[in-house]
Amino acid sequence: MWSQLILSGIAVGSLYGLVALGFQITYAVSKTMNFSQGASVMVGAVLCYSLNITLGVPAWLAVPLTLVATFGLGMLIERFVVRPFSEGGSNSWLLTTIALGIILENLAMLTFGKETRGYPSAWAETPVQLLGFGVFPVELLIPVVGLAVAIALRILFTQTLLGKALQAVSESHDTARLMGIPVERMISVTFGMSTALASLAGMLIAPVSNVSATMGTLLGLKAFATAIIGGLANPWGVMVAGILYGLVESAAAGLLGGSYREIIGFAVVILMLAIRPYGLFGQAQVKKV
Repeated sequence: MWSQLILSGIAVGSLYGLVALGFQITYAVSKTMNFSQGASVMVGAVLCYSLNITLGVPAWLAVPLTLVATFGLGMLIERFVVRPFSEGGSNSWLLTTIALGIILENLAMLTFGKETRGYPSAWAETPVQLLGFGVFPVELLIPVVGLAVAIALRILFTQTLLGKALQAVSESHDTARLMGIPVERMISVTFGMSTALASLAGMLIAPVSNVSATMGTLLGLKAFATAIIGGLANPWGVMVAGILYGLVESAAAGLLGGSYREIIGFAVVILMLAIRPYGLFGQAQVKKV
């Protein structure tokens, strides 16, 4: 039983980590975040379902098309929902991104429908035997994808010109501008990456949890909690925190029942933040006065 709980926790936790990385990236570069990340999870799943199942587009093409579309959506969110407020020093982007998430969910209800739909996938049809219990291949795929994305982002930020430009923007917007770096464009790119990561998580979870207009609401909230626990300045800490959160939830559901999953999970979040306000892997920031 424990092996199954651990594997399930790692799979779910990797999803939290993927979405949480989106929060971390945008905060590191712009000190703003997209609180409609949960809706972005749903958009990825719904769009991929519509392309693949409704229109018959092959999965190998539907997935990259969805990623490109949601990348563009993220850039639009930054330009029209976040930037007009953040440039003036206002924190109203907090409310506008939340409102956008509600709008996207309701648009999905109107166009996609309120009912939950199963996403038929070979990755979630026939379980394979592992350590004496059955597991769907998609549950093995999710942690692999999560790790691959984390490594890819690490390489991007440390080994590429784009990554170095993003790091410069994260250090100082004014200095980056003096160096000729288009700060606004870099911030827009991070929002595109953030939304694409959330949509990827939505596509991965869709064959397991089905597709609906509200499927990403709770996942987005848990991902934000994961980002805070891991420390918004530490991408690896965010991924580790996501897996730990998933393991706690899985253990709570396995030992106490599914009804205790959210109770125990969020109780642990409160406890951890009381002990470590800056997150498990975060550090208190020193402000010069």
